[in-house]
Amino acid sequence: MILTLTRSRPFKVILLLFVVFTLTRCKDKLPPGDPGNGGLLLPRGFEAVVVVDSLRGRARQLAVNDNGDIYVKSRFSKPDARNVVLRDTNGDGKADSIKEFGSYEKERTYGTAMRVHKGYLYLSSELTVYRYKLTPGKMVPEDSIETIVIDDHEHGSHEHIAKPICFDNNGHLYVPFGAPSNSCQIMNRTPQNPGQDPCPQLDLHGGVWRFDENKPRQTQKDGIKFATGIRSVVAMEWNPMDDNLYLVMHGRDDLLRLWPNLFSPWQSAVLPAEEFLKVTEGADFGWPYCYYDQLKEKKVLSPEYGGNGDSVGRCDQFQKPLMGFPGHWAPNDLYFYKGDQYPERYKQGAFIAFHGSTNRAPYPQSGYIIVFVPFKDNKPTGQWEVFADGFAGVDPVVDVSDAVYRPMGIAEGPDGSLYISDTEKGKIWRIMYKGDKAKFGAEDLADMEKRKQATNVRNPDPINDNLDKGKAVGGQKIYETYCATCHQKNGKGASGRFPPLINTEWVNGDKKRLIGIVLNGMEGNLEVNGETFVNAMPQHSFLSDEDVAKTLTYIRQNFGNKASAVETDEVTAVRKKLPKK
Repeated sequence: MILTLTRSRPFKVILLLFVVFTLTRCKDKLPPGDPGNGGLLLPRGFEAVVVVDSLRGRARQLAVNDNGDIYVKSRFSKPDARNVVLRDTNGDGKADSIKEFGSYEKERTYGTAMRVHKGYLYLSSELTVYRYKLTPGKMVPEDSIETIVIDDHEHGSHEHIAKPICFDNNGHLYVPFGAPSNSCQIMNRTPQNPGQDPCPQLDLHGGVWRFDENKPRQTQKDGIKFATGIRSVVAMEWNPMDDNLYLVMHGRDDLLRLWPNLFSPWQSAVLPAEEFLKVTEGADFGWPYCYYDQLKEKKVLSPEYGGNGDSVGRCDQFQKPLMGFPGHWAPNDLYFYKGDQYPERYKQGAFIAFHGSTNRAPYPQSGYIIVFVPFKDNKPTGQWEVFADGFAGVDPVVDVSDAVYRPMGIAEGPDGSLYISDTEKGKIWRIMYKGDKAKFGAEDLADMEKRKQATNVRNPDPINDNLDKGKAVGGQKIYETYCATCHQKNGKGASGRFPPLINTEWVNGDKKRLIGIVLNGMEGNLEVNGETFVNAMPQHSFLSDEDVAKTLTYIRQNFGNKASAVETDEVTAVRKKLPKK
């Protein structure tokens, strides 16, 4: 026994030295961070290196293979280059080999999935989930693409069409079928219009379906409805720690525009919550009947179903979220950290990419950050934290086009580094920890805690942060009430989603056509100045002829436009020719 103990002591010392040496070598192998961390604000001890400054097709989601190759889903892709793969060949953290690949059907800007799983690269367009077999050592997949799931519904320009994916541990693939409307109204996005009750859209939409991860050419009928009452999902992940599905749901829009008698501009800007959900089989989260108010910490009845912003009604029967984030932040990726590079408090916790709001006018836009939610025993252990900020590059963000970068995707590399993608330029950062893991604590988080008071993070002051401050009148006031949430206060719109109103024949050309679009709404792809936009524009026939004329005159004579005014009798003449509804 004594001999054994005597031998074990030097062995333990050697083992300890080996561990310290190994950890030091691993840290030394990390590339140096860029000056200023590539523009990012991070907790103390973290550094960031810019892997690539921009990509031709910009970027949506991304995934990292076991050898460090980074696969990126393009946002604006070419017919033969839907995806991009990046490789760092010399260890400096920069991509020095970049290849485009992937040829499949034309897609819109919401193709959003990119996952490496069991030797395959899974990815999606808006309507289809695909996969490639990866060849070890090869950047570009050599095998033909396989179709795994097809959304075979009839589609015009229906909302919430993104197809994020994730996998459980039992051979299943999870795919959401987003709700085709904002709140299941009889007439979508029409003021004072009631909701359909029961909502027929829930039969085939507004939920998550489970499929076989290997079976080719499945359609929705081949899957199983796993959960319902879920409006729109882009951020979704399987947590292997508790073997459960998690997602962050995009909350509804347009409280003020649709129900101005019930909600103030401030309420419409900050509500409702983006909901962080733990999703078990058979769960129902209440869309469209209810939404979560993160300020009151309760689900309340939607106004389309008789709610007044406070009444609960039937909402107590639906599952509640783990927590609610500020409204309209746009949660677009979710990742549970599995690596060892970061300090222990990050282990098993959730990182969420908030793409940033577009519809908070007349208040500054908000979000544009990476959030961390600490977990312990498979539950959040406290409030969310700002993990990475600085993407937007301006303060305040008045219009979404002001933001220089918008975080989109999160992926973990084989060494535990996190990779973040951006949609505006296609920039990708690699975030590494270089500090002392054992000593990491509250003081290292102090600067990021202060970021919660930044304009793009905190709740706006109802008076002082109102960018209009009561100055808007006439057509401008109507525009900023009903139009600026999409087209933005500066008329520049949001790339790929809402078209600009600047220097386009759609605005400055035929007045009858323009009036008809406002009164009738518009669906289908729309090309403006060489860019294709896909979101539906709701009809605004509820506005008076005089208000339509004032609004269109404001648009045609602002934002650099110098077209003639629209007269009330011109609107009246167009309205008379519209088919009766």
